[in-house]
Amino acid sequence: MILVETLKGQQAVEQQSVEIVERKGAGHPDYVCDAVMEAISLALCKEYLDRTGDILHHNIDKGLLAAGSTKLEFGGGRITKPMQLIIGDRATFKIRDINIPVKEVAIETAKKWFGDNLRFVDPDNDILYRTVLAQGSEELMDIFLRPGAVKQANDTSAAVGFYPLSPTEQIVLDVERRLNSEEFKKRFPETGEDVKVMGLRMRNTLNITVAMPLLTRYIASTKEYFDHKQAIYEAMSEFLTNTYNGAFNRITLNFNTLDQQDRGIGGIYLSLTGTSAEDADSGQVGRGNRVNGLISINRPLGTEAAAGKNPICHVGKIYNVLAHQLARQIYENTEGVKEVYVLLLSQIGMPIDEPQLANVQILLKRGQILKKVSAKVEETVAQAYKNINSFCRELAHGKYRIC
Repeated sequence: MILVETLKGQQAVEQQSVEIVERKGAGHPDYVCDAVMEAISLALCKEYLDRTGDILHHNIDKGLLAAGSTKLEFGGGRITKPMQLIIGDRATFKIRDINIPVKEVAIETAKKWFGDNLRFVDPDNDILYRTVLAQGSEELMDIFLRPGAVKQANDTSAAVGFYPLSPTEQIVLDVERRLNSEEFKKRFPETGEDVKVMGLRMRNTLNITVAMPLLTRYIASTKEYFDHKQAIYEAMSEFLTNTYNGAFNRITLNFNTLDQQDRGIGGIYLSLTGTSAEDADSGQVGRGNRVNGLISINRPLGTEAAAGKNPICHVGKIYNVLAHQLARQIYENTEGVKEVYVLLLSQIGMPIDEPQLANVQILLKRGQILKKVSAKVEETVAQAYKNINSFCRELAHGKYRIC
């Protein structure tokens, strides 16, 4: 069922008096869990295809990065207890007479992710890997063996997407990506990857708070820490001014606000590896960004953790990504639209191209009426479901970012 309706009694997000937006960056423990489990799912999709010609049942959507311990010193330090990555949940280890090296693929992929994304984490020595993957239930595994061009949904699941991003959302996203960009890390190699950005807009004033550790190997004293911090703060301020000049009446920037200059090494935000999982904060799948890369408090949020779910029948992943893609497509291809929200609901056992409900809520510009756009919107949604298998294949090959 497709239902298109106007969004009544609600202002566009950017017109609301208060807006709060968060993004967790590449070294944040929650982001790490999402990104690693998704990488493992993609690697298993490839392994299954290579060995059997099909993507088999798996859900690598349960994961925990348990924090370790460190001894920090100016100029360096050491890990006293490694971090521990726990990898779950279900996968296909054997089909017919074909054995799949699931655990080996999972650990190898996790190590590669750490090596590729966190410069100062040693994947072999700084992390312990524990796999708690097991064979899936007969009923859910059977979904992959049932005849039909389109798979059946393995869950009754709801998802929501929206578009466009507000200026606040775009800035929060851009700031984290800038701080973790190759260019920025070359300019400021002393900055860690564990970046968290929080944006608070009150009417036309934006307050940005950034937490980002500095690496002990580059910092020889408290004074040196604050000298580096000032240079980084100025670079961030310059980026905000040059990129978003005129977007708000005022943008204020706060950086590592827990720091206290008179408390020595305990009063400043330092890290040995660039992630707080080394000694301060554990991570978990589903506690990080939504699939559009943000945690937007003013928007409706789905509760599904998309990372690591299989891209063939797990609607908790398929519908979450599809909802945002549909919202963007409808906004960009439909005249007179200010905001679009897409709510998708599956029903377990039904083909994934037959949603129980696809609800499109549109905030129209002044003078526009729903009758002019509803038929085109319905056609857009119907076409997306007609092409659902192609979309799932794109998911399986990692075309869409999910954190």
